[in-house]
Amino acid sequence: MGELFDYVDDLGPAKVIHIHEPTHGLQAVVVIDNVATGPSIGGLRMAPDVSTKECARLARAMTLKNAAANLPHGGGKAVLFGDPRMPKEQKEQLIRELACALRDVNDYIFGPDMGTDEECMAWVHDEIGRSVGLPREIGGIPLDEIGATGWGISHVVDVALPHCGLELNGARIVIQGFGSVGKHTARFLTSKGAILVAANDSRGTIHNNDGLDVDELMALKREGRSVIDYAHGKKLKQDAVIDVECDIWIPAARPDVIHEDNVHRLKACMVVEGANIPVTHGAEKVLYERGVLCIPDFIANAGGVICAAMEYQKANQAAAFQTIEEKLRSNTAQMLNTSEKKGIMPRDAAVELATERVKNAMALRRWSLF
Repeated sequence: MGELFDYVDDLGPAKVIHIHEPTHGLQAVVVIDNVATGPSIGGLRMAPDVSTKECARLARAMTLKNAAANLPHGGGKAVLFGDPRMPKEQKEQLIRELACALRDVNDYIFGPDMGTDEECMAWVHDEIGRSVGLPREIGGIPLDEIGATGWGISHVVDVALPHCGLELNGARIVIQGFGSVGKHTARFLTSKGAILVAANDSRGTIHNNDGLDVDELMALKREGRSVIDYAHGKKLKQDAVIDVECDIWIPAARPDVIHEDNVHRLKACMVVEGANIPVTHGAEKVLYERGVLCIPDFIANAGGVICAAMEYQKANQAAAFQTIEEKLRSNTAQMLNTSEKKGIMPRDAAVELATERVKNAMALRRWSLF
């Protein structure tokens, strides 16, 4: 628990729950950060190296993300220790068991995240009826299938580009993490004239200055293959994706991929955080001082949770996409205008916006965190 102390402040966390069931190897952590605006929505992340510290940071990001998007939900997160590529039967058992362990924790609503998907949310829904990002067959809006987060990122980029003196048509982009968020981000941006020059996944990086075919890359991923199996590009090491010169660099995978020790390698005009907490605060400061525009995670990638919240309210996909576009374009413009007017980092402007909304909600509650 000591590692969590740095993440305790006036906003939360309200609850930290550790789950351990040794018979089946279930080990998980749930952090419910703040529910002043409503029950928390946050993804279930599955990986062998997750931690309470990471869960707390992600839960706080969700508090800020939901508040910035003006959703009637607070922030929470769950992490499940294990390899998401384990046999399906074993994975299903762990997730169902975790759902049952949290049956009475009504202020946490499950959503998909790294290592989990719509089918996993169906298992949770079957057990406790409290999840979002469900398959279409049971009334969901499948976030990963339609690319809700990538749709939102494409609009954030569109609003932010003039602040860098760039246009989307011909802009050169790099996607770090060509998964459910990264591939759709690439699809939406290239459909508007951007050029994908590099992408990576867990096996390596593929690079072509003349551009990569996004449809071919997506087909490879559907077949369970890697971007490095793409035939018309130079194969590089996974970490080399940081070194590829571009206009827009989009991290869409793990936390802390850009930090103080490697931020100097980045050669981009803009960084748009498609993943949660992909850039350390110190690295963001370095980028700001270099004149690189960095759009923080809880503004840039809120499309997924907006879609999830609307699914929870029984809205349809068209309404969700329209709301994502409206909210993210408005929030990005407001954040950047505040940043430029006050001479502060975009993250500081975004935190100011979101924190004000959370504290206003807390002031209206008898018990502000519960």
